[in-house]
Amino acid sequence: MYGAILGDMIGAPYEFDRGSKTKDFPLFGKHSHFTDDSVMTIAVAQALMDAAGQDDDAIKDALVRAMHQWGRRYPTAGYGYRFYHWLRMQNSEPYNSYGNGSAMRVSAAGWMCDTLAQTRHLAMLTAVVTHNHPEGIKGAEATAAAIFMARTGATKDAIKAYIVREFGYDLSRTCDEIRPTYRHVESCQQTVPEAITAFLEGTDFEDVIRTAVSLGGDCDTLTCIAGGIAEAFYGVPDALRQACIARLPKDMADVLTRFDAYRK
Repeated sequence: MYGAILGDMIGAPYEFDRGSKTKDFPLFGKHSHFTDDSVMTIAVAQALMDAAGQDDDAIKDALVRAMHQWGRRYPTAGYGYRFYHWLRMQNSEPYNSYGNGSAMRVSAAGWMCDTLAQTRHLAMLTAVVTHNHPEGIKGAEATAAAIFMARTGATKDAIKAYIVREFGYDLSRTCDEIRPTYRHVESCQQTVPEAITAFLEGTDFEDVIRTAVSLGGDCDTLTCIAGGIAEAFYGVPDALRQACIARLPKDMADVLTRFDAYRK
């Protein structure tokens, strides 16, 4: 999950098309901070660990509780309007969203299962508690599937072929083709393919991060998704891992530590 959270932190200063669409920028600055992407990534990880081995209903209940807990603990992290309203409801129901929030928070699911089918099912559960639109579910499943395949030794060509075949995303464009006209958009269908493309083109973890940020748009979320996949494929350099922990409050860092122990 370090890759996802680092992507969020590094991309945050350039969200809403505030960057210059270049890979040449300082990785960290005074505006490099976690946003709702990281808060919900932590919430999902905690829920999946707490409910591991339980049935689907128990897992979904744990997800709702954890998202409420963490969202209310960090209420100004930058949530979308509909999700913020969901957080404030006593009896929260899914609201048919296809926003990219389902994909940006799913990275823990990519690490917790032994098979690709189990991974996709768990990813679906993390989505449907809010994002029960088919595109919202697809975005979460595709992201988690890419993470699972990356961490279990699949090549980039194999990952690309699987994502195109199973989810129908267009991964034929290069980042150079995407970059000039790409703008801020918050749907899965216009964020997840771009994030996966940035991962496919990147040459190492840091290059994936820089490539994702260079696309612009909703680039904290886009880079969160790309970074989660890049971690599974390349690992995260220790210096960046430490930079991530240093920029998190203790309660969030504690969940990361617990997740490290759990997945080992």
